[in-house]
Amino acid sequence: MTIALITGGNKGLGKAVAEQLGQQKITVILGSRDARRGEEAAADLRTNGLDAHTVALDVTDESTVQRAAEHIDQTFGVLDVLINNAGISGFRAGPPSQADMKTVREVFDTNFLGVITVTNAMLPLLRRSEAARIVNVSSRVGSLTRHADLTDYFARSPASSAYAPSKTALNMLTLQYAKELFSEGILVNAANPGAIATDFASAMGLKLDRTAADGARVIVKLATLGRDGSTGAVWDDDGRVPW
Repeated sequence: MTIALITGGNKGLGKAVAEQLGQQKITVILGSRDARRGEEAAADLRTNGLDAHTVALDVTDESTVQRAAEHIDQTFGVLDVLINNAGISGFRAGPPSQADMKTVREVFDTNFLGVITVTNAMLPLLRRSEAARIVNVSSRVGSLTRHADLTDYFARSPASSAYAPSKTALNMLTLQYAKELFSEGILVNAANPGAIATDFASAMGLKLDRTAADGARVIVKLATLGRDGSTGAVWDDDGRVPW
């Protein structure tokens, strides 16, 4: 039995990832701030024959993260896959010179510090796995290379004080965990799902054709890598993404 935890797993991209993992006979645990919504999502997956569970987990609340780790320990005794999917846009933060610092802190608390909190709490369980995998859900907007290329769309996009920098920081954090855990056989990568039609995109006024299921595929691929798979890199559907 393979056990996977997906933070922010009760809707959108997280739920799509859970569904695709479940279709591969992987037991999925949906981490959700709202326990009721998490259970509703898990029940929906179970109607399709998937082995789905839920656990209350707010990545910005260390006590709930620790309780989630204890629950997984008591229920399963191991964790094979951790997908750090929970994230917020903070699109109201504005450009650096006009930054709303409260929003900037909220974004980094969720998108960066929350990943450290969850990963460290789950590491004892991951270390019991024969082939543990960690996938951090990043974004193309975190690429320094693309922002510095004046011919690239991202170089011409509005300056960001929160979301883009948080994903750049997450990419570096991914590399640092990969370096630290390489000798233990734990592969750590970041996934760029691309622009997809979810509540996250709708909140920013975006109308998109790609679905959550489309975005989930690269995450699932990284979550199920073989022993000789990549570690310490950022990937999208087209391959490795430049730093």
